[in-house]
Amino acid sequence: MKTINRSNWQEHLTTPEKVLDRIKPGMTIFLGTGPASPRTLIRVLLDYDEHNLRDIELVQLAVMGDIVLSVEKLNAPNYRLKTFFSGFVAWDTISSGQVDLIPAYSSEIPKILKSRKIVIDVAFIQITPPNEAGYCSLGVAVDVAREAMEQATLVVGEVNPEMPFTFGDTFVSVDDFDLLIQSEKPPLHYEPGFAHSQMNQVATNVASIIKDGDCLSFSHGALFDALVPHLMSRKNLGIHSLYFTDALATLVKSGAVTNSRKSPFRGKSLTSYALGSKSLMKWLDRNPLVEFQGIDWVCNPGFIGSNPQFVALYEARKADLLGGVAFPLKGSVVTGPGEVIDFIKGAEISQDGCTIMGLPSRNLKGESNILLALMDFPNQLRLRESVHMIVTEYGIANLKWRPLRERAQAMIDIAHPDDRELLMEQARNRKIIYANQIFISRSVHLYPAHISTQEVFKGDVSIRFRAMKPSDEEAMRRFFYRCSDEIIYYRFFYSIKTMDHDKMQEYVNVDYSSELSIVGLTGKADEEQIVAEGRFFRDERSNYGEVAFLIEETFQGIGVGTYMLTLLIQLAREQGLKGLSAEVIADNQAMLKVFQKAGLPMDARLENGVYKLVMHFKE
Repeated sequence: MKTINRSNWQEHLTTPEKVLDRIKPGMTIFLGTGPASPRTLIRVLLDYDEHNLRDIELVQLAVMGDIVLSVEKLNAPNYRLKTFFSGFVAWDTISSGQVDLIPAYSSEIPKILKSRKIVIDVAFIQITPPNEAGYCSLGVAVDVAREAMEQATLVVGEVNPEMPFTFGDTFVSVDDFDLLIQSEKPPLHYEPGFAHSQMNQVATNVASIIKDGDCLSFSHGALFDALVPHLMSRKNLGIHSLYFTDALATLVKSGAVTNSRKSPFRGKSLTSYALGSKSLMKWLDRNPLVEFQGIDWVCNPGFIGSNPQFVALYEARKADLLGGVAFPLKGSVVTGPGEVIDFIKGAEISQDGCTIMGLPSRNLKGESNILLALMDFPNQLRLRESVHMIVTEYGIANLKWRPLRERAQAMIDIAHPDDRELLMEQARNRKIIYANQIFISRSVHLYPAHISTQEVFKGDVSIRFRAMKPSDEEAMRRFFYRCSDEIIYYRFFYSIKTMDHDKMQEYVNVDYSSELSIVGLTGKADEEQIVAEGRFFRDERSNYGEVAFLIEETFQGIGVGTYMLTLLIQLAREQGLKGLSAEVIADNQAMLKVFQKAGLPMDARLENGVYKLVMHFKE
């Protein structure tokens, strides 16, 4: 029988010790998670050594906060901890048997509690003081607290005046509690981390994929902190995220987030947890822009997928050549497969959704984060089919729907340059890639990553440009076969009917010194295709570069050739060339006009139906 009511709740405050007197051996106690951890009750519970506190089972969705600092006490006969996420606790704590890890999708955890597969006897819940109407807020953690309260026979509220009063499915009546105690500790705070230069570049590359109107999932970590400055220029972003952080608050305040295109909870950022600083907690207090809902809603794939352009974004610890990833065990708060799969499923349902994994190519010890195979690394996501893109500071590996051989080459291209040769050798030995796959060791440190532009041409056609990579082989091969015989003849001056692996791999493996190639790509980032290519070959004797283009018919006549020539002129100047030369068949008037528009001093002579052009750079 509940005895607390809104008019006299303060008179019913009791002590943690008296709460524990109500506990009986063999009971299961639910503990709030993260910033909603009832810190006072947990501290007293783990320090209290009375006869009734024996064989107690603790349930916490993610092992975080004060219980982490006292995890060694869980090895005693008094307590046993069950959790659904590894969290901050080292994996060896779980694998040694001190903690029971329950593999489950996050969205299913409320169902597990409702089914009484895990029977909750007691619920320790941190709450705000009740308002004038007698309602408390669950604050910054609305996971399965309501389900735990409904099942428990003893519901204890730890009243914390520093807990933000948040909106959404957060309201609980003070009448719903059997006992109340006054919290003696502030809510847990998580300060933003430091992002080193490599992670900043990873964030730059991730940001290049994110478009106006995308709906994002976020977490707590260096990648997300580094990402925000690069997203502030975006428009109409949406937030549907298990975690809300300082970084997200900054993004919302910048005006980049409007939530105007998401569905449902349009106009609001949707979340279950807030992990962040004291200033974030103050900002969230009675803030109508952020909607807190239980994980049965926030982690529901169908609910997630109803948002168009949903981006499931995660920070990885390791990745292998076939697209497998392992998540951090420390530093990332609670990222695990059970959470990730829900959001990945949602991204796959979402119209134009995608999944992005970001990580530096090497760890702080200088060890490669890109491996031949993950083997027994813990906290793995084994659904390679669902990993669309993996990003390092060296670029983006587009893996969606690509064969294993292409995946491996794409992953080698974004590994640290000093690790690529070994990865190539390992992949050859395992027959993941062709046995005769070319590797130009001198080129690995010369890749011009600074070539990264996007241009909108006539007809509102958007094309992205970057330097060619070895992993472009299949995309270039498909591009070649889309081009007409006439286009091929204009480019190569003779008819080419086939472009097999041996020919094409020689074409795409350039050394970026004597030869430089740029490609133009269209389509979504995870389904892009090459529609244009331009390159020059350096003549060591004259120090001029011979330039050539290949542009798909559909994209001719809109300014692509002119733009690419301007870009190649800039790059040739950077490499110290004196000018560019070209040979153009006389009836290829469109390409002749491209060279004329360059505005450079040019010599031209016609020989046997071919114009030989030489453009000179001005001193």
